[in-house]
Amino acid sequence: MSPRGVAIPDLRERLFAAAERVVARDGAAGLTSRAVTAEADCGKGVLHTHFAGLDEFVAELVLDRFARSARQAEALDEKVGRATVAGNLQSVVLALLDALPPAVVGLALTRPAAALRTREGFQAGAPAFDAIQQAFTAYLKAEQGGGRMAADADTATIALALVGTMHHLLMTRVPGHGEEPETIIGRLLAVLLGGAEQPPMG
Repeated sequence: MSPRGVAIPDLRERLFAAAERVVARDGAAGLTSRAVTAEADCGKGVLHTHFAGLDEFVAELVLDRFARSARQAEALDEKVGRATVAGNLQSVVLALLDALPPAVVGLALTRPAAALRTREGFQAGAPAFDAIQQAFTAYLKAEQGGGRMAADADTATIALALVGTMHHLLMTRVPGHGEEPETIIGRLLAVLLGGAEQPPMG
């Protein structure tokens, strides 16, 4: 255990990662401040030293994971003109689904005060699904400008459909049951990009 009074590098992320493991293992009901600090191998009072309480901690965890996912979506810029449009989108969508575990996304819903804090964070401008949608749209428009998407492709609607499907999967999927996200996203992209993605030149 970290000694009392000694600064812990990256404490915030350490606590967040510990909370994710607790929820994955024990469910939302198993998430307590003591469970988090024990999992993170920190002193019992560390969480309450840095957060007003468990509800604020949960809200900050959800907001942090959405912000991280928005940054991952923005990284699509680096894929413009490379590989295939469908492949690039699929790899990022699957990475986002991994970065936003369903148990964590749904966690705030089990705690009304945390849900309120999360909603206030989004209303104040914290990145959420809208930021991810904007990143998808920007990527598709860039590919369109480079001739890899049909000129008449509705990039905004394609992005919206992708984000809507992501939201559905995050709220409803149970790991290990039903179709794998890779299969679902692949099928969706085949429909969305059927006539929109242009074959490579030459």
